[in-house]
Amino acid sequence: MAVNAAPSPIDPPVGTQGVPSISAAADRARAELHAEIERVRIGVEEVLAEQSGPVDTDIQRELANLREDTRLYVKKRIRRSEKKLERSVEKIDERTRRLEARIDQVEADRAGAEYRIHSDTERMLDGLLAEVRAVADLLTKAS
Repeated sequence: MAVNAAPSPIDPPVGTQGVPSISAAADRARAELHAEIERVRIGVEEVLAEQSGPVDTDIQRELANLREDTRLYVKKRIRRSEKKLERSVEKIDERTRRLEARIDQVEADRAGAEYRIHSDTERMLDGLLAEVRAVADLLTKAS
């Protein structure tokens, strides 16, 4: 697999519930990086073995140090990416809470407006009915 084909931990694939699966992408990237490092390490050891001399302990130590440095670097980058994702999710959660509160307020305002409209219409119709009855009473008394 080509090095550029590794998934970017900054732009991970979307997992369940629309949340990026950073852990899956991070694990996959970590595994691919370790596999590549191990392949290079084995290649270096083979080249050294072909030189028909025993493998120098300084070179082995340097390879081990490079392996550890790479592991720490990958771990640090993954941790940063996870923190960045967590901050993004927290921002989205806060925005969602604000929008839900706004929706609740709009629904409460709508219910209040419906109640006022219904009450005003009922009062208006009661008044109109009273006027119609008064006119009817006047017409019956006049006849």
